[in-house]
Amino acid sequence: MTATAAEDWKHWSDGRAASVSAPHGQLALTGTHWLEPEPAEIPGLPGLWWADAEGVRVRAEASDGITVDGAGEPVDGDVLLRPDSDPAADTATLGALLLVPIEREGEPALRVFDPAAPRRTAFAGIAAYPYAPEWAVPAVFTPFEDGETQSVVVPNADGRERPLAVSGQIAFTVAGEHRTLTVSRSGERLSGVIADATSGIDTYRFRFITLPAPDAEGRTVLDLNRAYLPPCAFSDHFICPFPPPGNRLDFAVEAGEKQVLSR
Repeated sequence: MTATAAEDWKHWSDGRAASVSAPHGQLALTGTHWLEPEPAEIPGLPGLWWADAEGVRVRAEASDGITVDGAGEPVDGDVLLRPDSDPAADTATLGALLLVPIEREGEPALRVFDPAAPRRTAFAGIAAYPYAPEWAVPAVFTPFEDGETQSVVVPNADGRERPLAVSGQIAFTVAGEHRTLTVSRSGERLSGVIADATSGIDTYRFRFITLPAPDAEGRTVLDLNRAYLPPCAFSDHFICPFPPPGNRLDFAVEAGEKQVLSR
């Protein structure tokens, strides 16, 4: 293990803990409220909320104190909040709460982030295996035929099944085992959802991985030291996808993040 590799990993690990525990980080999510076409109340929030083809709508009075990001005055009347799938997405605040409209598979919802969320205030860090260089190995990415993205339906953490867009496979050898994993394109980089023999025992039930952009020959690096916990490990209100078929490794990956620690 080189000092640089260890330091880089420690910097990444510290950044992860800081990100999820930020005032409106993943630990602060207290609700994902799926919306209907008819105006209705959301528990704990003022006003009426509903959704249409354009996004999330709220009807409130100025005295309710809901303010759209960038607006100088609180909402007074009906306002559209564009979801995170829109390049010009909106957010709103209510005191310390952050209100984030989202859209998943055509279904709109409102997420509420509260800095006082119990899981955030009880957060004591992320347990992880020590950095070990043998878990960072060369990998080769092979896109699906014609470079077409495919869709595979997988269970999600909320109990529903949803399509997961996947782009190809990586091949690699680690711990003496030659394996392949199905991955997605995330910009130029690759990402995947994996499980292994530690999942649900020493580590959370599945983890995410991100790989650098492959070169012209498909070469990249799979660093399992940076296998990380999905958002739903920090809040039950996220809807993370489970691993697609073939992404459950039959050996123990004793690398990367393990569990969320609480006081």
